[in-house]
Amino acid sequence: MTVEAASADPGFMVAHLESLVRSESPSNDPALLHRCADVVESVAESLGVTHAREEVDGTPVLRLGDSEAPVLLLGHLDTVHAAGSLDLNPWRMDGDRLYGPGTLDMKAGLVIGMHAMATTGCASFLITADEELGSRISRKVVERAASNRRAVLVLEPGAGGALKVARKGVARLTASLRGVASHAGLDPHRGANALVGMAAITLAAVALADPIRETTVTPTLASAGTTVNTVPDSASVTFDVRTWSEAELSRVQLGLESADPRVPGVFSSVAMDSYRPAFEASASAQLYEQARVVAFHLGQGQVEGRAVGGGSDGNFTAAMGIPTLDGLGGIGEGPHTAGEWVSAGSLPMRARLLSALIAAIVASTVS
Repeated sequence: MTVEAASADPGFMVAHLESLVRSESPSNDPALLHRCADVVESVAESLGVTHAREEVDGTPVLRLGDSEAPVLLLGHLDTVHAAGSLDLNPWRMDGDRLYGPGTLDMKAGLVIGMHAMATTGCASFLITADEELGSRISRKVVERAASNRRAVLVLEPGAGGALKVARKGVARLTASLRGVASHAGLDPHRGANALVGMAAITLAAVALADPIRETTVTPTLASAGTTVNTVPDSASVTFDVRTWSEAELSRVQLGLESADPRVPGVFSSVAMDSYRPAFEASASAQLYEQARVVAFHLGQGQVEGRAVGGGSDGNFTAAMGIPTLDGLGGIGEGPHTAGEWVSAGSLPMRARLLSALIAAIVASTVS
């Protein structure tokens, strides 16, 4: 079977996806991440796609295709699913649905990207391994790879059948509180309870959300104290903050920094643990129009564009001013859950769309 025929064969693509899904790749396990990178390289070789690997702070970074190509594809091989998830949620097929940890987010996108590259030599594919953790390690790698590109296409799953034309900015802000310890039974009044201060900070932070602007501030992780009979002298709480604009993020950050713990002797400081800038619709407008035209000529009908709340590495490239379009991966439901699935039929359909879009972008660049 030729590479071109294989790339149009749903069964061949499903087999490649199965090999990736069976190779678990939780974000916090470098050994498993490298093992999954081995599988990616094996698939790339079978398709005639060149590949190279490097290691950044223990995690693999894969570069496929022509490093000088005008179009950069972005993907990640890490998933949110812990090692052993495959035992509870095994790879399986149910009609058109393909199940298993990471099937939709985003191992289907890796397969789609590699199959598209097998039919066009005008793209490079950067695959990182800490996207689900906020890309703390790989952000600079992504930004360097995207520099001087004509376009960036992100292989995250589609929003239903829609492409992702905008994303909220995502920040993780942690408030750390310091108080004074004392015996909880003998002299609690001598202490300054950091846990009570944390409660006040949390309520103040939640009040910074704005439903009209669709700004969300969600407390997600908290800790306090050392023993059950001691007034806590330390506490911390982390907030997931999502906004459509940088101005909104600044408002929330300033509001959290000025929030009052309301306990004498308790003091709070705020740090940003990770940050993805907002991906505004202007960054995707031209590419989205090209994708709509390409999809129509391929007989795929009208392709919708949708703004979504979750972030991706496309947020970084969009903020750099590079035209960026997201959601070109598989179509399915339930990302990050034990029931996530991807449509088998979406794999060749998206690969054809991606390949034709790359060709259209290159043609418009040359002309």
